[in-house]
Amino acid sequence: MNNSRYGNVMAALSFVIWGLLPIYYRYLPNAAMDELLALRIIGSVPVGILLVFAMTRRWPNWAEIWQDQKSLGYAFLASSLMCISWVAFIWALTNNRVIDASLGFFIGPLISVALGVFVLGDKLSKGKFAAILLAAVGVIYQVVLYGKLPMVALTMGLFFSLYGLFKKKVNYNWSTTLFVEALLLTPIACGYLLFKQVTVGNLSSTVDLGTFLLYLGSAPVTILPLIFYSIAIRITSLSSVGLMQYIEPSLQFILAVLFFGELFDSVKAVTFAFIWVGLLLTVIEGVFSRARRGKMPAHPV
Repeated sequence: MNNSRYGNVMAALSFVIWGLLPIYYRYLPNAAMDELLALRIIGSVPVGILLVFAMTRRWPNWAEIWQDQKSLGYAFLASSLMCISWVAFIWALTNNRVIDASLGFFIGPLISVALGVFVLGDKLSKGKFAAILLAAVGVIYQVVLYGKLPMVALTMGLFFSLYGLFKKKVNYNWSTTLFVEALLLTPIACGYLLFKQVTVGNLSSTVDLGTFLLYLGSAPVTILPLIFYSIAIRITSLSSVGLMQYIEPSLQFILAVLFFGELFDSVKAVTFAFIWVGLLLTVIEGVFSRARRGKMPAHPV
């Protein structure tokens, strides 16, 4: 399997897992987002250390990490951007707004593709261009009809796409990058929880053992798809990964409408229809492109 195809498989796995995450967070209605984020960051450190050891058979090389301070800075920036997207995402999931989360990750690929083209120099095919145009029309239609921007969705999409952009600038291997991202934010997370404990009293996440374990469990359930995503983002183009992201919101949309009973009105139907037609065009283009490559005569030796 070549690198591009392997990267696409890894991206697909990450987005399938993220697409199913609403099921987990249904057990945490109206969660304290600040505590959930802090415990998720703290819990990611031991998971990250074990991950690095499992993949390299050695512990993290601190000297090597410190020597590349530019990558250290990019890793800190990337992890901070991811936190913003993650907070918006989890807020939507724990407040019966899964459709909003779904829309956010339909918008995200548009931004990823645009960043890939204008910042990293990726080539934009006609199918991808049509997908971006149709999705933009769908979002604009919703803005005009509702009279307001879908802020939760835009926050999720924008900051997750920026996270992917800055991850491509980090020179560590993917497992070290994940570990460093969590490690850099851990002092801030620990300091925040200590400050809140002193000033407010008992943390809501520690009221009972079950809630605390669910908060702490958010680390491994979010690290797993990040593993696959980190592999994909290193070996395939940002625009390709961005379009693969459509798997995630499609699954979230199905969960929201069929299983969680969220309202899906005609305005949202039009928005999603534009997006899905655009996605269908990219799929058709990919099928024909592979068929043409298969029919091309071999070069003479």
